[in-house]
Amino acid sequence: MLDFSLVSLQKVSVHQTGNKTNGEPLIVSKEPIAQVDENLENILLKYFLKPFHQPTYNHLTFSNDDHALNPVYHYALQCFEHTDSFHIQSIHLAKHLYETALHQNIKPGDLYIAHFKDLQFEGNLTEAIGIFKAETKDHFIKMQRNGANFDVNFDTGTPVDKLDKGCLILNIESENGFKVCVVDKLNKSAEAMYWRDQFLKIKPCADNYHFTENFLTLAKDFVTKQITEEYEVSKADQIDLLNRSVGYFKDHEKFDQQEFSQQVFGDHEGLITSFKDFKNQVETEYEVELKDGFDISEQAVKKQARIFKSVLKLDKNFHIYIHGNKNMIEKGTDPDGRKFYKKYFNEET
Repeated sequence: MLDFSLVSLQKVSVHQTGNKTNGEPLIVSKEPIAQVDENLENILLKYFLKPFHQPTYNHLTFSNDDHALNPVYHYALQCFEHTDSFHIQSIHLAKHLYETALHQNIKPGDLYIAHFKDLQFEGNLTEAIGIFKAETKDHFIKMQRNGANFDVNFDTGTPVDKLDKGCLILNIESENGFKVCVVDKLNKSAEAMYWRDQFLKIKPCADNYHFTENFLTLAKDFVTKQITEEYEVSKADQIDLLNRSVGYFKDHEKFDQQEFSQQVFGDHEGLITSFKDFKNQVETEYEVELKDGFDISEQAVKKQARIFKSVLKLDKNFHIYIHGNKNMIEKGTDPDGRKFYKKYFNEET
């Protein structure tokens, strides 16, 4: 999971890329933005990073057989290893986009290349290179006071709540092609897919570590978010389902979706169907294959288990840690309308 609470914007370079096929120019800037004040930084961070707050199932990597031959990988690596070359690398990225986005229907746009520090990924601080293309322009009204009256005019600019295309390259596992997260808000037509396929050339990470990681993320999101939209489920029951999910991965060497569904949701047939439908929805939305069977990665289970919360928080007074049998805890309401939990145990240690 990504956490941007500590992130800072180090450098930003801006270029304009037209459609080469239609005879539109590429215009590159001579230098990065000289100074970004606090207000502008906050706006840019919101515009660049807000779309990446959603869970990312398809952790991606650069897809050449030798990822070092991938131009975007190479330019990002140079940015990380030689920070003083950042602006030159941003120009290389702009030229690469200009030369690969050749379909006549591809829109021109403003291209932002950014360097971030203190971005958190799975609890660890790292840095990232961001590549963002703004293809959408909107009109906005400007009102200014003129003596006892007001003047009303309009201008055209980029809406900060509509990032069209974005990419975050995390400085993690560089030897394997980096960790890459992508946003592409436009349609799935052939010309729109140039961002992933021609420019970035990325693919889902395909190994047991990521298969395990993705399915644990799927289970967590289903239990904590999706399930409450279809059923009335208590927090204690949700924690029990999370514990069962992690427990399956800890107790097995191989993953089998049918077996997993039966062991975790087996006492509720409707949940098995809902989980299958949710899996299909995620595969379609994130364009990733969540395999029905694979060898479980012990390392991925240990890392992902940290985000499976087994704590039931009651107002600001109590925390109840639920590690096992949900039948040992009972929820109720007293005659005065106060809610309570009753806990049972066999022995005290």
